[in-house]
Amino acid sequence: MVQIGVSVLANGGDFVSGLERKNFRVVDAGNDRPLVFFAPTDAPAQILVMVETSPAVYLIQNQHIAAAYALLDGLGPDDQVALVTYNQAPHAVLAFTPDKNALLAALGQIQFSVGMGELNFYDSVSTVLDWIAPVSGKKALVLLTTGLDSSSQARWEALAEKLRARDVVIFPVALGGWLRRAPDKKRKPTGPPKEDSQVFANADQALLSLAAITGGRAFFPEAAKDFAPMYQQIAAALRHQYLLGIAPEHDGQFHPLRVQVLDSNGQPIATEGKKATQRIFSRAGYLAPGP
Repeated sequence: MVQIGVSVLANGGDFVSGLERKNFRVVDAGNDRPLVFFAPTDAPAQILVMVETSPAVYLIQNQHIAAAYALLDGLGPDDQVALVTYNQAPHAVLAFTPDKNALLAALGQIQFSVGMGELNFYDSVSTVLDWIAPVSGKKALVLLTTGLDSSSQARWEALAEKLRARDVVIFPVALGGWLRRAPDKKRKPTGPPKEDSQVFANADQALLSLAAITGGRAFFPEAAKDFAPMYQQIAAALRHQYLLGIAPEHDGQFHPLRVQVLDSNGQPIATEGKKATQRIFSRAGYLAPGP
């Protein structure tokens, strides 16, 4: 079964709850695909928080970790949380638990790197995807990261390929605030673009892609006050996420997916263009198993 986590956001900014199986249609590579599974928004979720522990993040740790309560307060009592840290490789810190206070305590005990070293972001995410593959139901990965990676473009391509075959929703939260802020367009450039700016631009694109491929949302806080509201938005998205399931094709090909929300007459609700009343967040597609 191909699992599809779906969040529906109304124009006013509120997530839409109370939808039923009959309100969803899944289009697989242009063909309607009947639902073989449906879970409403109150189904429990497994949320793994993954934190970068580089020296750069050490300098701003109080900003995002202090605001983590906003994420935990917004989760349901049956939702489970886990914690992983990474630099050169991922390190499991806390196994899945419904005890949200345990995650807060674990976040407060994170050991950060103080020396320069490689950051293997793509491979770390890839390894964590394997760790949580056996977990059933709604799964989400919250990444607190600069998005920087020391490895080659091939490692990103391998991660993107793996994501297309997995059913986890990713919510990247970009760390580094003012370092990655876009240059002021009103000011005339005084020289060639800074190398750091391009590095962060590439990282931003990777974080946006992680969210787009999996049906999540990427967040780019610029100041300490931005973290709590963004964590609240992530918690709201998880609390209002539906889980759909379809039977896959078996041709070994990538299949683009499109999820539609249907009104009481069975007609698709506008989600694109000027007449759009809702936005739908869902995975971009899936990699079908072989024949």
